[in-house]
Amino acid sequence: MIHNKKIIVVMPAYNAEKTLESVYEEIPLDFVDDVILVDDASSDRTVKLSEDLGIRTIIHTKNKGYGANQKTCYKTALSLGAYVVIMLHPDYQYTPKLIVAMASLIANGQYDIMLGSRILSGGALKGGMPLYKYISNRILTLIQNLLTGAKLSEYHTGYRAFSRAVLETLPLEENADDFIFDNQMLLQAIYFDFLIGEISCPARYSTGASSINFNKSVKYGFGVIKETILFLLHNLGILKYRLYSMKGNKLNF
Repeated sequence: MIHNKKIIVVMPAYNAEKTLESVYEEIPLDFVDDVILVDDASSDRTVKLSEDLGIRTIIHTKNKGYGANQKTCYKTALSLGAYVVIMLHPDYQYTPKLIVAMASLIANGQYDIMLGSRILSGGALKGGMPLYKYISNRILTLIQNLLTGAKLSEYHTGYRAFSRAVLETLPLEENADDFIFDNQMLLQAIYFDFLIGEISCPARYSTGASSINFNKSVKYGFGVIKETILFLLHNLGILKYRLYSMKGNKLNF
């Protein structure tokens, strides 16, 4: 616990056998009350390793997608009484050593959401981020800041911490089940006026790190632009978009 608030780490996993143990060993279990891994029908030994490590493991028998995996992660964490939920990828791209800092800023009421930004440190490229991803990250972030009025350093980090109130308020079931889920979630948080903080996070790309390929990256990029335009149109009252048309549509347990 931190500030007497229950802290739960969730890990959306897919073929994370090579890196899972290294990630788990760095989680500060003196402060984290529970760790949940949701496996999205991996073809390797991710589930066996997770269970051997004593991690609370939930299995999707069919691959449902990255967004659907997160929905299961958050539903489970909320059902276990989490006050702060930290999403940590088990591919070792993000260091677990920032968990306490991120969770503390939410547990003490400073922020509703904390993001681990690979851009703030200025070391994204040194950490191995492909150049085309870095350039697209900067362009998409600029576009989104201009259209939303926010001032985030990046919208595309997978290292995130949320308060219980955020997860109970955002209509997450309306979001996609694929990679665009992350971006939709941040746009919803901006729309509903949640306080978002950022902390510098080292970038770490390796052969074991999961990453979408070029074609999927292009699809994701166009999806980001589409979702941001829909955000703007809804905000201006030009159309009504379901992602922002309801509040408190809790995840189904």
